[in-house]
Amino acid sequence: MGRRGQIRSNDPAAMKAKILDVAARAFHRRGYHATSMHDILAETGTSGGATYHHFPTKKALGLAVIRERVAAAVDETWLAPLRSDASAADAIAAIFATLSAEIDERGSVTGCPLNNLALELAGADAEFRVEVERVFDDWRRVIADRLRADQEAGRLAIADPEAFATFVVAAYSGAMTLAKASQTSAPLRTCGAQLCAALAAMTSRA
Repeated sequence: MGRRGQIRSNDPAAMKAKILDVAARAFHRRGYHATSMHDILAETGTSGGATYHHFPTKKALGLAVIRERVAAAVDETWLAPLRSDASAADAIAAIFATLSAEIDERGSVTGCPLNNLALELAGADAEFRVEVERVFDDWRRVIADRLRADQEAGRLAIADPEAFATFVVAAYSGAMTLAKASQTSAPLRTCGAQLCAALAAMTSRA
């Protein structure tokens, strides 16, 4: 590292990572359209030449943010617990509780990064729609796989894991939108409780 906050020009990987981190935060908080490349340059402290070397256009940067930062956030928040917790029900309960607690501690709701970009971009640009859809597809697939594993282990009586996975993602996305509108965690807590109740009913029949 050179001066504090700066990245050496001969460390392209670190520079690219910093640009992606700054862009991901900016798109999440302000929106893709409300964030200019000038904003990104100012916040990263990088030169135009260095930034455009990695991302020739704002669209290229936006697509990379979805692939490399938003997808990673979904993996960390949702997919990792689903893979590691004792059951899908335990994972979903923990995820909603953790997110609600984070909102309460922060005192504000900026929304789901994937949901925000889907609402802003998916209807207007086919390339953005494909990238957003890919993240949603992976998210639903991991939930369905975990539900199916619980079903096969005799812990859950569920008729259609894929359909319930879509329901979980849709319920979460809607709850996060309501939480953003109200600036409280209450919709997430309510949605999480209802999903857990539905899974508990299926568990009791297993």
